[in-house]
Amino acid sequence: MKRIGNYQVQGLLGQGGMARVYKVVHPVIGRTFALKRLEPAEPLQRLMGDERLRHLFATEIKRLAGINHPNIIAILDADDDAARPFYVMGYHCNNLGQEIGETYRTEIPSRRLPVERALGYGLQILEGLNRLHHAGIVHRDIKPFNILLTAEDRVKICDFGLSRLRGEKFGAPTTLKVGSPFYAPPEQEENPDMAGFSADLFSTAVMLYRMLTGRLPESPLQPASLRQPDLNVAWDRFFKQALARHPAERYQQASAMYDDLTLLFERWQAQWAHTCRDIAASGRGGADKRLQQTVRIRSAPIRTGPRLTPAQLGLDSLWRPCEHRPPHFREAKQGRLLTDLSTGLTWQRGGSAFAIDWPGARDYIDHLNQKGLGDRHNWRLPTIEELITLLQPNPTGREHCLPPIFDQRPQRLWSSDRRAYTSAWYVNLNLGFVGWQDLSCHNAIKAVSSPPAV
Repeated sequence: MKRIGNYQVQGLLGQGGMARVYKVVHPVIGRTFALKRLEPAEPLQRLMGDERLRHLFATEIKRLAGINHPNIIAILDADDDAARPFYVMGYHCNNLGQEIGETYRTEIPSRRLPVERALGYGLQILEGLNRLHHAGIVHRDIKPFNILLTAEDRVKICDFGLSRLRGEKFGAPTTLKVGSPFYAPPEQEENPDMAGFSADLFSTAVMLYRMLTGRLPESPLQPASLRQPDLNVAWDRFFKQALARHPAERYQQASAMYDDLTLLFERWQAQWAHTCRDIAASGRGGADKRLQQTVRIRSAPIRTGPRLTPAQLGLDSLWRPCEHRPPHFREAKQGRLLTDLSTGLTWQRGGSAFAIDWPGARDYIDHLNQKGLGDRHNWRLPTIEELITLLQPNPTGREHCLPPIFDQRPQRLWSSDRRAYTSAWYVNLNLGFVGWQDLSCHNAIKAVSSPPAV
């Protein structure tokens, strides 16, 4: 298949029981989109029939088209192709599942996010759900891979194939499970038509617990404060209500859950602001300044191939460094540049103001060299091995009081190394892991300069 309607197909992004999602390009404007097309799996088609599936898909389109909210994916076009309806959405390379490192083995531990980042995503999800619930829509499949992330880290809730209006009967066979294991609440697993607004809020609480602790909640519920030392018992009370097995004991409105979460976050911020003031007044704290032996790291870009394993890069199974180097940087040019004394590499403290695709990185690097940033003309895109030297574990305890070495934005940084012909490696600087993306995705650039040859 090379075309769907007016769109050129670039590849398959994913598939579910009812539809497939393709990466497509509009041939006139050259812009990339995601296209969702009704292509049901054979077992589902036998269970529900073509007519019912087409009705559900048409309903999904109408519901999405009727909502305009920054935290909900928008429909940009819709049509039929070869008697199969489809609709077109914005294309976003990142999602929450990738961010936490979730795989098809959902139950294994994932990456734990900093409290600020986890709460930022959680609050945006609740804002989107508040809009959906106001329209009477229950999503019924809130999970990390259905939470898209823009290049600016804006949440976009997607995949409304299982949604229902308040009071509406889904009409699926009783043997068909609706929602995703580990994220769907008990009443939804038993009877999908019983899922109300609190079902979506339960799923959101599962994601929050996982983002903060790196694990799924279990029964009996393990207090979050025991798995994330930066949290206190107030968070445990929040999760006890948000994850209650009986719907009536949970939050009933997204706005109420949003307000309680905001209050927890504000108190958490105030607590650490007070602690950091005490540390600063006592003169304790500060980064480890022990200087290690200078090392040389590969600077020439390569194509690794898709079989590269994290162990080959000195990373764990979640693509994070197994060992972290204590940072030792020296500032230059009024703090705009940082020289790593253990590698001799000089880095931009900031980087590109905007996220750009991988081919566009060359223009950015050329611009730096033409203007001679820091009186240097040998700026380049760093290799993945060079970028790994910048990664640090998420702060805990007193580390919250240390000022960040680099600007906090941008966070996703391209490397010069390709994974394959159409993809390249990147690092998430703030979350401390390595990943890969299609060359058309948008990430930022943090240029590097090597020391003069001896």
